[in-house]
Amino acid sequence: MHTQIALTVELRLLAYAVFICIVMWLPYILTAIRTFGLVRMVSYPAVDYAFLPQWSQRLYRVHMNMVENLGPFAALVIVAALTGAANEMTALGARLFFWSRIAQIVLYAAGISWGRTLTFAIGWAGMIVIFLQII
Repeated sequence: MHTQIALTVELRLLAYAVFICIVMWLPYILTAIRTFGLVRMVSYPAVDYAFLPQWSQRLYRVHMNMVENLGPFAALVIVAALTGAANEMTALGARLFFWSRIAQIVLYAAGISWGRTLTFAIGWAGMIVIFLQII
């Protein structure tokens, strides 16, 4: 028998975070194509991304950071959903993670000092909130 899991706030924010991760590489890849040319970029080049604008380099790094943190966030949200641990606190944790990630993308790409560290810490705290509700 199939048990359906409700689309909670946490699961919805996970889906949105995944979508953002899926599309956020486009600006820096399009910039690389404009800089190095399409033929070079589709031929597995050894290009030096240091020649890209600073904002593009930062967007690449914030994307990699999102990739690294999306797995733990997803695992926590899924475990909370499957075990029935999802509650207002896990929803708060998911909101902290999601909105801090949105802010991190903007602040980091803009090169605003302390933005990356502060937003990362808030997102990390969001994951800890979810974890504490599960255990």
